[in-house]
Amino acid sequence: MKKNIISLVKALVFLILANMIAGFFPIRFDLTEDHRFTLAEPSINTVTGFNNPVIIDILLDGNLTPEFLKLQNETRQILETFASKNKNIKYSFVDPLKGVEQIDGTITELQALGLTPTRVTTSDNTKVSQEIVFPWAMVNYDNKTIRVPLLKNKLGATTEERVNSSVQHLEYAFADAFTKIALTDKKRIAVIKGNGELEDIYLADFLTSIRDYYNIGAITLDSVATDPQKVLDQLKTYDLALVAKPSQPFTDGEKYIMDQFMVNGGKSVWLIDPVAMELDSLFNERGNAMALPLDLNLNDFFFSYGARINADLVNDMYFTQIVLATGDGNEAQYNPLPWLYNPMVFSKNNHPINNNMEALRFQFTSSIDTLPNAYKKTILYQSSPLSKLDKVPRLISLDLINTPPKKDLYNNGNQPLAVLIEGEFSSAFDNRIKPLKLTRDLPKGPANKMLVVADGDIIKNQLRNGRPLELGYDKWTNSYYGNKEFLVNAFNYLLDDSGLINIRNKKVAIPFLDEVKTATQKTRWQIVNIGVPIVLTLLFGWLFNFFRKRKYGH
Repeated sequence: MKKNIISLVKALVFLILANMIAGFFPIRFDLTEDHRFTLAEPSINTVTGFNNPVIIDILLDGNLTPEFLKLQNETRQILETFASKNKNIKYSFVDPLKGVEQIDGTITELQALGLTPTRVTTSDNTKVSQEIVFPWAMVNYDNKTIRVPLLKNKLGATTEERVNSSVQHLEYAFADAFTKIALTDKKRIAVIKGNGELEDIYLADFLTSIRDYYNIGAITLDSVATDPQKVLDQLKTYDLALVAKPSQPFTDGEKYIMDQFMVNGGKSVWLIDPVAMELDSLFNERGNAMALPLDLNLNDFFFSYGARINADLVNDMYFTQIVLATGDGNEAQYNPLPWLYNPMVFSKNNHPINNNMEALRFQFTSSIDTLPNAYKKTILYQSSPLSKLDKVPRLISLDLINTPPKKDLYNNGNQPLAVLIEGEFSSAFDNRIKPLKLTRDLPKGPANKMLVVADGDIIKNQLRNGRPLELGYDKWTNSYYGNKEFLVNAFNYLLDDSGLINIRNKKVAIPFLDEVKTATQKTRWQIVNIGVPIVLTLLFGWLFNFFRKRKYGH
């Protein structure tokens, strides 16, 4: 008896010492097939520089459904992994509605902070109920706070699919937040003006969203005619130029300035409408308007970089809806109706920019031809297989919604809509007469990147009572699209030197229970889970007594 007690004490002492040593020298082994608990090197780099506590509040606690319990657990696991790299990472889970008397008022306050709730419908064999969940985290550091969405929108997806998509996004979401909250030296973005680009109020939500990453300023090309060198010198102080839906032609001098900015290493994003057509133009007594080519004098410019934006309109059977009023006065009804010129475009998932992305909404978009040259061209988005191209000039009428499309005519699909161009850019004006004189003309530059999208409205947010709404949100159909996330990812990729954007390529598979099998085999598995352990315990006890009697019975 004394010998057994000594052995037990030795075992306990060994376990205590092993735990103490593990606490001082933590070792983690990731044996999962998808390495979900192994951080990418860029992710690790985002937290190594924190010398003060980083406090993370995760508003995902309380009475959660199994799917959200999965999301909660995966969030805890990823934060544990981050905390293992820097002990200043502190986190806690809270239920924002626990103990609150005025729940509606609290929900309103959280929504005012940009924390949109998710309503989840749950059901069992007896009742159906609805729970309000806030799938958000708040990262706090040195008087700065960054919101982190834990749940991704995904049109038409089940809750399981949305959670699985969200889990794949968690590492990037937190690494991105750590990057933003630690930024002190921000890169600079120039919003190009002077050629009828979108007004600031229509860019407001996107520019507000990227202020955490970048400093933003405006450059007007009007002064190119009088002092081109000054404009170029000013432009070269920026890292990226955004050209958002110009409606007036560029002069050769303005193109040359942009060309030299790019050859000198400046990144660029071109959101171009080659066709003049707006949905508002159809809201007249006739219900129609003429779509006309818009000559921006950029064809030769893009041609030199291996792209051609065509003066046509993509007509797509994978469409988004518009809302029209029927009836008069107080009896008017607003109905969502199909609109073939507003394609719903799904990601090709072929690049860190578009990986694991919600569908985008394009409006009166055109096609892009990619031309053979030395540059690498990646088609990020294209029209559906069931689409066709309509040439312009063309009369566009609201009667289109009453005319069922003939499927056999939609045989010219998969048209490129957004193209990433990469390479060592050569000047579009090389071996040509220069339109103006600069101090130094650079014929070829270092490795560079540019994004060309054949739709200027992809960045345009809607307004309500004169105030900008979130980019990608359609107030008429109450639908969300991935326009903002796509553009933010594109800007991050074009300007990211750390490789953080590549974390988006990580694939994580989360297994869920089969709801049908769970319901039909519920009793069986209850018996297995409860009965088998009892039977095994009794069997072990019987075997133990049997062999004990055989050994000591004589």
